[in-house]
Amino acid sequence: MNENDLLYRPGLLADQRILVTGGGIGLGLVMAEAFLLLGADVVICGRRRAVLEDAADDLRDRHGGAITAVACDIRSPEEIDAMLDTIWADGPLSALVNNAAGNFLSRTEDLTPGGFDAISRIVLRGGFLVTAACGRRWLRDGLAASVVSILASWIDGAAPYTVPSAMSKAGIEMMTRSLAVEWAPRGIRLNAIAPGAFPTEGVQAHLRSGEPALEEGGANSGNPMGRNGRMTELANLAAFLVSPGVDYLTGQTIAIDGGDHLVRMPGLSERASWSDEQWRAERESVRAYDRTHRTHRDQP
Repeated sequence: MNENDLLYRPGLLADQRILVTGGGIGLGLVMAEAFLLLGADVVICGRRRAVLEDAADDLRDRHGGAITAVACDIRSPEEIDAMLDTIWADGPLSALVNNAAGNFLSRTEDLTPGGFDAISRIVLRGGFLVTAACGRRWLRDGLAASVVSILASWIDGAAPYTVPSAMSKAGIEMMTRSLAVEWAPRGIRLNAIAPGAFPTEGVQAHLRSGEPALEEGGANSGNPMGRNGRMTELANLAAFLVSPGVDYLTGQTIAIDGGDHLVRMPGLSERASWSDEQWRAERESVRAYDRTHRTHRDQP
């Protein structure tokens, strides 16, 4: 990405400090890059320290600017507070992007309590904990700020075989609406983005294993626009929502999916006809991916 890919004037986000959770890969990394190009001081966090530091080094080498990597498990309120204390020591945040997530395909009857917790503790619990911890500091200091949460384009429909993620993202949308009202008098805005088909490593590994890889901007016959999203399109929307020029916008969820959420019939999925053997193969594929990536995750 370069400045010509972005809609906004250089320096739009100068003097802004923005934290992106799950910022080392995928959509989080793309948004972090856009914020950096627009002049923000960016902090990315996640559980895999090496991945975060590599991402920060790469962006700094290519674009310059201020970007910091912080290892933090957002399921832990203690780790969140330690991270935010470190960040605030150099100055307060002006925006938070709740991007960290997890997902996998499973028939709901096959879900274990641990499987449910693996998703909900990151998306719902983690998203709330980081938002509340930042909010307490902003309210204490009397600061205006912005929160953007990444949801999914099916938030108003249905998401069969991804029930823990669906429940969690629906909860984060309600958090967005509720806190938009509660905190509006004190200058804190909350909005959300509901992306459609964007080609990320996590989507391919956990939701499309065994299927052809999504291509950025590539053909998608199930989408009204007939294509997948481009990363810079989402980055431009995120930059808009955290920018200082939209202070009257709060409590909104904006779908960026080529109109997919308008036409998709809720509750239908080609996976309804999968056999037990296909579901076993799906579970093993996800487990193999997670085992590979767990070996690169720093232990607390």
